Parts: sequence; C-alpha cells; structure tokens
Amino acid sequence: MGRLTVEVAARADARTGEFVEAFARRVEAMPPGQCPVGMVLGQLQASAAQTCGKCTPCAQGMPKIEALLGDVAAFRATAATVDEIRDAATLLRDTADCAVGWQAGAMVLAGLDAFAEEFASHVDAGTCAPGTRQTVPCVTRCPAHVNVPAYIALAEEGRVAEAVKMIRKDNPFPTACALVCEHPCEERCRRTMVDAPVNIRGIKKYIVDTVPADSVETPAPLAPTGKRIAVVGAGPSGLTCAYFLGLMGHAVTVFERRSRLGGMMRYGIPAYRLPRERLDEDIRAVLGAGDIEVRTGCDVQTDEMRTLVDEFDAVYVAVGAQGGKTLSIEGADAAGVMSAVDVLEAIGDEQYPDFTGKNVVVIGGGNVAMDCARTAVRAGAASVTVAYRRRLEDMTALPSEVEAAMMEGVEMRCLQAPASIEANAEGCATALICQPQRIGAVRGGRPAPVPADKPEVRLAADLVIIAVGQAIECAPFEEFGMQHDRTYLCADACLQAPGFDTVFVGGDCQWGPKTVIMAIAAGKTAAANIDELLGFHHKLDCGAAVPPAHPNDRTAYGRVQVAERPARERKCDFKYVEEPVSAEEAAQECGRCLRCDVYGIGALTGRGLEAW
Repeated sequence: MGRLTVEVAARADARTGEFVEAFARRVEAMPPGQCPVGMVLGQLQASAAQTCGKCTPCAQGMPKIEALLGDVAAFRATAATVDEIRDAATLLRDTADCAVGWQAGAMVLAGLDAFAEEFASHVDAGTCAPGTRQTVPCVTRCPAHVNVPAYIALAEEGRVAEAVKMIRKDNPFPTACALVCEHPCEERCRRTMVDAPVNIRGIKKYIVDTVPADSVETPAPLAPTGKRIAVVGAGPSGLTCAYFLGLMGHAVTVFERRSRLGGMMRYGIPAYRLPRERLDEDIRAVLGAGDIEVRTGCDVQTDEMRTLVDEFDAVYVAVGAQGGKTLSIEGADAAGVMSAVDVLEAIGDEQYPDFTGKNVVVIGGGNVAMDCARTAVRAGAASVTVAYRRRLEDMTALPSEVEAAMMEGVEMRCLQAPASIEANAEGCATALICQPQRIGAVRGGRPAPVPADKPEVRLAADLVIIAVGQAIECAPFEEFGMQHDRTYLCADACLQAPGFDTVFVGGDCQWGPKTVIMAIAAGKTAAANIDELLGFHHKLDCGAAVPPAHPNDRTAYGRVQVAERPARERKCDFKYVEEPVSAEEAAQECGRCLRCDVYGIGALTGRGLEAW
C-alpha cells in the first residue's frame, strides 16, 4: 500500500475559496439595467470555466454557443443565429454528461425565453432594448427611487435635517421606512463586491432618530392652482399622493373610513416594530405640506364615489388591502378562530389582546404571520406555534423576522398543511389538525409541498389566527364601474383607471398586499400623473443639495447591524424592539458607500442622478 497524504490533490483548491466567494459576491451585486444578452453570455463563460471538457456537448457545444452569443451581443447576428443558439443549447442540455453542461444549456434556453425582446432588439434594431442600461443600484431598486447616495452623504457630514429633506424629495415617510422597510435598495449594492451591502435602512434610522421628521420643515407649497383632488384612503399611498399634490399647489381632500390615519402602517404593523408616536411624526409633516384637508369616518361607497368624481378634478383610490382571507377547511367558523387582520387592526386602535394562558397557533409564513405570532407572545400566550405548509427557508417573511420570532419562543412547525380545526361541544377551537407534507418539485420559483404518507398532526390550540393573505373591499368601486380582475382594481401603467379620465388607482388595492415603500411609490407616481393630467408639470425643490463625493474607501469592513433588545425583555412588552444606531456606527456605514451616483454610471453620464 502506497503512502497517503492529507493534502488535496489539486493544491490550488486550498486557495480557491476566497476567489469563489468574491465571484459569488459579484454575481449577487449584478447591477440593474444589465444587458440580458451580456448576462447570459457571462454565465455561459462561467460554466465553460467549470467544465472538465470530457464530453463532446461541453467541449464543442459551449464554445460554439459562446461565439454565437458574442455575435448577438455585438449586434452582428441574424434571426438564424438565435435559432442556432437555441438548437445548440437544447443539444447541450439534453446530452451533456453532468450538471455543468446540462444546466448551462438550460440557462441559455431560459435566457432566450425570458429576454426574447432583448435578443430581438439586438438582431433587428442593432441596439439594446429601450431602458436597458446600468443605473445606480440602490436608487433603482428602491420603488420610490429615493436618492440614497445623497442622503447618506448628507448624514456623513452631520447634516441630518437636510438628509430628511432629501429623503422626502421622493418619500414623505422617512421614519416609517427607517423602521419597517424591507430595504430592497440594499439587494444589489455594489459594496457587496468589497464586503457586504451598506446598511441603508440603519443609516436612515440613525437620521430620523437624531432629528424627528416632524421637526424638519417641509418645502413651501407652490402657488395655488385652483384644482381640487380627492384621495380615498389615508394609508401610505394615499397620504403620499396628498403630500406631493399639496406641495404642487393643489387643494387635496383625504377621505378615511377609520378614525386615525396611516392605513396598514397603523392597523397592520405592531407597535413593537413601528411605534405609533413615530408614525405620527411622519403624518404630522405630511399634513403640513400645503392645502390638505382630512375627513375621517368617511366610508366611501358607490354613491359617494360618483359624487367625488363629479365634484373634484381628479380622484385617487388607495384603499389598500385591509380585509383578511380565510381558509376553506372544516371548523374555520369555530369560536377562537380569527383573522390576522382583525388582530392587528385592534392593536392599531390600542386594543391589545389578552391571550394569557392560551395556546395560540398561527397559520401562515409571511411577515403578517410573524407579526401575529410575536404579538401573541407579548399578549401572554402559554405557547405560540406557527404552522406552515412549506419549509422554513421557503417562508416569505424576512429571515430577520423569522429569527426574531424564534428567539422570542415561537415554535415553527413546517411542512404542516392545515386540514381542519377541531372544536369542542361548545363550538370553541381546541386544535389545528394538519396533514404533514413533503417537499416536491419546484413550481413558480419555490419547491411545492405535496401530501406526505404520514398520519395527521394535532396542534393543541385555544386560538387559531389565520394569516394567509389579505383582500380588498372593492365592491363599491366595482358597482361604480371601475374594472377589476376578480381580486384587485385595475389600472394602466400610469395608474389611471380604465374607462375614466380623472380616476387613478394605486397601492395594495391595485396589485395586492406588498410593502410600505411600494405603496409610497404608487402615491408618488399618481401625484405626478394627476398633475400632468391637470395641465401642469410642477418641479419641487426639496431644500437640500447633493454633497460632493469623497474618494472611495475600499477597505473591507464588517457591516454594522441594527441591534435589538434582548429577547427575554422585549417579548414581555410592546415597546420598540430595536436599539439606536450610534453616531460612530452610522459614520462607518456612511463611509462604506461607494457613491455610485458619481463614480461608475454617474461618471459616464456626467450628471449623476440628474440624468434620470
């Protein structure tokens, strides 16, 4: 027997880890606006670097496809070239020996289908499709297109009040978004290539914690236009629309059926995540921006909608998605079964539940389910269990929310599909009966659960909270004549309601339950389009200028994370869970920003974000 060694056969393997990690970070930071043809070509080249070259499909097929894709990328291909790529990729997928080859073929085929318009533009027009160009990642990924590099630079210089003004240029809810935004702006941050994304939400939190939003003056409204706009719904979308229209000089009347403003920010997010006094800071600032009247307790029905269209120059419908969905299972009408929306709505009116000694089961895997589970813990429940039909990693809730819930004592029972709710002789819920699942093939981007050959599971429950989605109450608007797709109200890309010249629709009632920042983006878009409809093209000055950029610091740093109060403390009350971000931490995070608005694409345009 020959001598053995503990060293790897390929000595370079011991040093490839860091290179692979860096490559993974580069892929993670793929810039928005990237030419899809170039992206497909780049992925194929990465596959070619991985192949062993043993089988003919890889050894000959990959170089052939790479050359053909290169012709398309360089605008010297024909339609026949694309057909040839498809044939070669199909052969590679179907005949390659290993995953490197067949996945590369499948990737090229998927790219041809997903980016057909881009490939056609390269072939027919000799150019990329309209809108295909690299942009500043954080600004593009933010639905409201807030100038993130600018307010980070202002915060770095200690000009936090101006930072608030810069945020408000596109988003009048800096505080709410600092506390609860899902921060899509961080997803493609180019700092990822160096170490990790900049903690943009953490910086924004530092800004609004340092200077309350309602202490920073809003811009002076422009001259009155004599136009009147009605906004139906005082959630983030409706109030955003009112804010910008008020600054433009229009008279705005907001109609809200509840007694308090904020929509699902108040009635759908628990106070431990978004304290009501912090939400009110933003709302006070919004209402001070021009001629804005608020009428609470106004439930707009069909007749009222007709009146609004007759009396106002434009109407924006932003009623949100504030109805709870239920499950069609036996026992769903038992006492003790409640909707997540009802639980959180009561808290919005400061009616905190008392679940002392109760066994609570929450059905669902989204952020709302986590909110209900963590609320139940704070309401004194003896046990809190989340029943979810998929795996833990398939939950749509933010991973940080899932982790926080588990730290507070919530038990996750995954791969458990609700089958029925058991009730006693008095009709009160006593347990949730689940059918165990096993994970199956990927459908719709996620592995789909299928029933497992296992006995049903009984989860003892005095209370069952159903958190499986939200619905809108659109019947009055349907009766008024607005189009709907059985679930949500319809609108075109400019948020105008089909068949109506002066009616606009946006937010959750138009595309379903999403995020606060997406609702804000809809309100901003609607305000701009209503202004154009009325014959104006107003430009607003936020009162803050973009600071010049410092040279980039490319030293790798650890990302500053926003700390939370200890789980054993925070689970006992509804006080805000996050700790403040210190000035020292904020300075480090601000310094990590690479100022992509000035360098890179900003330098290419010569005008940074002004070129947008």
